[in-house]
Amino acid sequence: MKGVVFTEFLDFVAARFGEDMVDDIIDASDLPSGGAYTAVGTYSHAEMASLGGALAARSGLPIPALLRDFGEHLSARFAKHYPAFFSRSSELFDFLESIEGHIHVEVRKLYPDAELPSFTIESRAPERLVMLYRSPRHLEALAEGLILGSARQFGVAVRVRHEPLEVSDGEGARFVIERR
Repeated sequence: MKGVVFTEFLDFVAARFGEDMVDDIIDASDLPSGGAYTAVGTYSHAEMASLGGALAARSGLPIPALLRDFGEHLSARFAKHYPAFFSRSSELFDFLESIEGHIHVEVRKLYPDAELPSFTIESRAPERLVMLYRSPRHLEALAEGLILGSARQFGVAVRVRHEPLEVSDGEGARFVIERR
């Protein structure tokens, strides 16, 4: 998992819960990195799971809710640091359709070792998009937060629901995104 996700996660925790919480979750987690991350480094997904579990335990909030909120935060940060990805599309559904064929292609150019989830469009109508998410990391709630945050970037109100998707190459979900 790329270090930018870790650095942004710790920034999210600091902004929402305070710097002391960042120290607390690092101290409570068994991290081979010691909690020292660089944006361009690569770290084990297990470290993120450990940090998330420690945050859930200390905050009393469920992990899916924390991941969804982090996804919204991460989307805003991506929009700030990578505006070309967002400005290339004029509306949300076009943007979401561009994830696999454009955004992930560009990310792989920058970070050839990046292990990215896959997103496939199952169907699209003017008011509804169905997207399939596949990843062995089981981060559907984070993906949902990224979708919600992207909708905010495009000024669109949406309702997002997801259902588990059994796939041979790992975990997945079917996201149904409807304009409100």
